[in-house]
Amino acid sequence: MKIDFLKLSDLKPLVCPTVKHSLTYFVTASSGLQTFPEFVAVSMIDGAEMGYCDSDIKTVELRQDWLRTLIKFAPQELEWHVNRCIVTHQLTKAVIEDINLHFNQTGGLHIFQELSGCEWDEETGEFDGYDDFGYDGEDFISFSMKTQTWLYTEQAATYKHKWESGKDGFKDTNFLTNICPQWLKTFLIYGSSSLQRTDLPSVSLLQKTPSSPVSCHATGFYPDKADLFWRKDGEQLHEDVDHGEILPNKDGTFQMRVDLNLSSVRPEDWSRYDCVFQLSGVKNHIITKLDKDQIRTNWGGDPQFPVAAVIGAVVGLLLLAACISGLFIWRKKNNEVFQVSSQETIVNFHQTQVQVQCDHISDRSDTNVTVEENTPGATTSGEK
Repeated sequence: MKIDFLKLSDLKPLVCPTVKHSLTYFVTASSGLQTFPEFVAVSMIDGAEMGYCDSDIKTVELRQDWLRTLIKFAPQELEWHVNRCIVTHQLTKAVIEDINLHFNQTGGLHIFQELSGCEWDEETGEFDGYDDFGYDGEDFISFSMKTQTWLYTEQAATYKHKWESGKDGFKDTNFLTNICPQWLKTFLIYGSSSLQRTDLPSVSLLQKTPSSPVSCHATGFYPDKADLFWRKDGEQLHEDVDHGEILPNKDGTFQMRVDLNLSSVRPEDWSRYDCVFQLSGVKNHIITKLDKDQIRTNWGGDPQFPVAAVIGAVVGLLLLAACISGLFIWRKKNNEVFQVSSQETIVNFHQTQVQVQCDHISDRSDTNVTVEENTPGATTSGEK
């Protein structure tokens, strides 16, 4: 969740009003796609990937060292996840075939997704479960924990009878109300050293061509509760800026960018602009001055430009994004985004513009960067 600062000239720490933790399972099943697994599942805790499985490997790959240690003492949990992977694969495969038949759809690419899990409010101690389904990029069916009933979109309404008569395998209230909350607390204890760490990012200024917007790119930060924005004369800019989403890196950290359109800015005014990175729980903010000499570009074949690190790819297949980034989510019709914890990774199924992290910037040295302490006017050099 991005934080909007009310008094922009007086920077304050990025803090969340409540501390919430989440354990989430993402499932994507597809038909009509030959080059990727027809089933992919990813489990995440507080935005960090824990496990991965697909229909090709037919097992669960653990992505956290602390989870591997835990499994040694509780192998039954790994067995449960492997079984869940196999069973869910068969369920989703049957659902896609059934939906295609119901809507008289033959051939073509079709995507069925499930997003389930639980959230724990550390302040109130309350747990909340969720289980939502999407089909071909649209909301489809969701389970209401409050009423213990299925909720249907207009598209799914005609499918209600078939779903409720034959898809009880998806209805697992025991998992949402008991198993998931118990595991979430256990995982938070075992993974505390990793999940509660703080990593500051490398910040760079990037530009494709001399006439392109300048992108302020931060990579390698953790956790994902962060903000990145441009300022002019100490005031946050809301016009001529384009905010990218927070995306995962392969090493468990995150990256994000914000673009600044300089077409109407005179060269002599560049010094009035800077880029600010804020990380939740960190007192100091990283400030990067807008300086033409420090902009890295591939215009003219600059060998330092991190092409692989910042890819804005227009990809025709959702599953490509799912397999590479491990995150997939659908956009709601009312333009609200279903957010998992603070993660805001969005995939638009119909115009799938995906920013994929292949290899984040290997050169972690910062140029023209200062760290600003959270007191008005106080700025120190170097990185905290």
